[in-house]
Amino acid sequence: MINFSVAICTFNGENRLPDVLDKLKDCCGYTTQLGIDTEPITWEIIVIDNNSKDNTAKVFKEYQADWPPAYPIKYFLEKKQGLSYARERAIQEAEGTFVGFLDDDNLPTPNWVASAYNFGKDHPQAGAYGGRIHGDYEVTPPNNFDRISLFLAIGGSSKTICYTDPENSLYFKKVLPAGAGLVVRKQAWIENVPKNLFFQGRVNGSLVTAEDIEALTHIKKAGWEIWHNAEMQIYHRIPKHRLEKEYLFKLMRGIGLSRHYTRMLDLQIWQQPFLSLAYIANDIRKILLHFFKYRPGFKTDIITACEMELLIGAFLSPFYILKKHLLNLNNN
Repeated sequence: MINFSVAICTFNGENRLPDVLDKLKDCCGYTTQLGIDTEPITWEIIVIDNNSKDNTAKVFKEYQADWPPAYPIKYFLEKKQGLSYARERAIQEAEGTFVGFLDDDNLPTPNWVASAYNFGKDHPQAGAYGGRIHGDYEVTPPNNFDRISLFLAIGGSSKTICYTDPENSLYFKKVLPAGAGLVVRKQAWIENVPKNLFFQGRVNGSLVTAEDIEALTHIKKAGWEIWHNAEMQIYHRIPKHRLEKEYLFKLMRGIGLSRHYTRMLDLQIWQQPFLSLAYIANDIRKILLHFFKYRPGFKTDIITACEMELLIGAFLSPFYILKKHLLNLNNN
């Protein structure tokens, strides 16, 4: 019986996948040693190849040939392009009670699997939980990067927190863990997350992505607890191009464009028309405040400019989502 499944969703990951698998070998050694004194953790690794065009499959086979037999490692090809499809395939193939998602640029610490499994076992109402994510940067980030690092899936408190606890609702009402290193209870996902999410992930160069928030919102609305587990830690590799102006602007605008859909998803249908107008008015207010507060630094401060891209994207989001809905109707 498998307790825990690690799912690595990868696209053209032949150069990144080896480092993740090497770190998971360290997790194998850690759980083996841990099992000498405590109840053993039986876990598996499943690699979801999201239609790669490189040698990802070959790299997997090389690792599979020399993998610790106590921890099964499996490969599945998912031809529907998009992270949401890859994760749904992972849920269907996983044998574990819990599924821990690692992207192919996420490097877990040796105790990551053990911390993830034990936390879920000790918190039976936890439907999903994330951990601390440290940035592993190829080059030094821009000044004040910490103001937007969360949008690149970096951060997390050093304290364990239940985001959905009523006592924490004032501070964490809208906080959800990042998709990097996210762990979900398979039952909570299967019973509540639609097989075809509105957001598919980074497809055809688009950075309008919110598939993590969309899935977690469904789980949260079903009454499951959402947590931050400080003992789970990963390192997120950030290559040089993801810290350059062109990429950051596109990323922040894309995150903003997804805002309307995720905002409405958390509301009752009757609330949506009224709060939609309120959000638009508030987004205009935020744009004006940001402009007058930071106006002298827009041309020289990339982080200030990135924040404005996010705000403008959020303002435009209702119109973008409406257009996307109409295109989907036409395509169907």
